Amino acid sequence: MILEIGCNSYASAKIAFENGADRLELFSDWQSGGCTPSLGTMKKCANFDIPIYAMIRPRGGHFNYSEEEFEIMKSDVRACKDANISGIVFGILTAAKEIDQIRCKELLKLWDGPATFHRAFDSVNNPQESLEVILDLGFERILTSGQKQSAIEGIELIMSLVSQSRNRIRILPGSGINTLNVKEFLNIEGIEGIHTTANTILTYEDIAGKNESIVDKETVRKLRSIMDEIL
Repeated sequence: MILEIGCNSYASAKIAFENGADRLELFSDWQSGGCTPSLGTMKKCANFDIPIYAMIRPRGGHFNYSEEEFEIMKSDVRACKDANISGIVFGILTAAKEIDQIRCKELLKLWDGPATFHRAFDSVNNPQESLEVILDLGFERILTSGQKQSAIEGIELIMSLVSQSRNRIRILPGSGINTLNVKEFLNIEGIEGIHTTANTILTYEDIAGKNESIVDKETVRKLRSIMDEIL
């Protein structure tokens, strides 16, 4: 079972790495749900001795991108290669909320390595059909909350997807997983593990300061302990 921690900064990545994470997902702009991290952040985090995956997302909002945005995504994939990142995380949908197979295939070919289809999956019209499409495209996993705000609310669909996958593609639940509900997911046979930001919010008093999300080391340690105890 994999403990994947979503990190929006080098500081968060360092905390997650040092306190028991098995894999990191890097992103920026946590308030929008995550966008592509900077090249500098990727290069620095690539020194950690665990797999590092980077999100490829040019902006927040929906997952149907313009031609210009798609060109940006391709440039960001090339940057990931330059940064020696282990894998990428992305999802592209059509205006009809189906998997954009042509563009996904193009990015996967450009990357030519491990890739996760992220929570754009939670916006598709038919998750069962979409799983088969994503599998055929060559993604290694799907990150999903079961099409609900939190994974615990979507746990029934998550279990159904795990059953449907028959180990042909990995299913990774994420969104709102914490030390209080993590055991519910660890009991699902065939699941890859869990994804969580394990974050805490820091508030700054400075006039120019804003709230910051950062990984909480005690939460990561507790999750690691629970997973090791059960597994």
